Amino acid sequence: MSADVLTPLLLTLKVAVFATLLAAVSGVICARALGRRRSFARESVESLLTLPLVLPPTVLGYYLLVVLGRRGAIGSWLLEHFGITLIFTWQGAVVAAAIAAFPLILRAARAAFAEVDPQLENAARTLGLSEAAVFFRVTLPLAGRGVLAGTLLAFARAMGEFGATLMVAGSLPGRTQTLSIAIYNAVMAGDDDAANRLVLVSLIAAVVILVTAAQLLQRPMHEARNAA
Repeated sequence: MSADVLTPLLLTLKVAVFATLLAAVSGVICARALGRRRSFARESVESLLTLPLVLPPTVLGYYLLVVLGRRGAIGSWLLEHFGITLIFTWQGAVVAAAIAAFPLILRAARAAFAEVDPQLENAARTLGLSEAAVFFRVTLPLAGRGVLAGTLLAFARAMGEFGATLMVAGSLPGRTQTLSIAIYNAVMAGDDDAANRLVLVSLIAAVVILVTAAQLLQRPMHEARNAA
């Protein structure tokens, strides 16, 4: 594999892995906090949290620039206290990709938690388990496949993120130029061969992830039918 494909591919995988971990932890926490019960307040909060799913990526990238820039609320605080600058860094790309992928994990985790039988959780509580132990030993394992499927979809979303990542991290070869940005640059430069190689790698990765996610979602259905 040539360097013009390998370098952005490795960077994309690094960004996607860290972004997925960040989105997975925050998504599961938020899904658990929202709970199973539906109410107007909780639905409103979930709608706000899933805005990155429907906002144009450039709009999301603009707001991230406003917040994470050196004069932004978070960016200025990070710079003043820790000397950290996220703009035009691969860490900034991680934050942008994580926020874009977060809604996929949130929705998948909340749906998976809703399928867990509350009686099993109550039985664990009667055995003296704490709420944290009930969550990690009962709820999360039972909802694991749904959460994992959402995580895989979030990983695919993070790998394909373009607009917000470009605005926050830019297109610095070897530093912030992910696979999708490299494809865009190759097309703009008229390098069809490089663009085709990059697109092929992206397609293969996306198909593998989507097929794996579909298998994880279908397996519980097959098991339920066999049990019936």
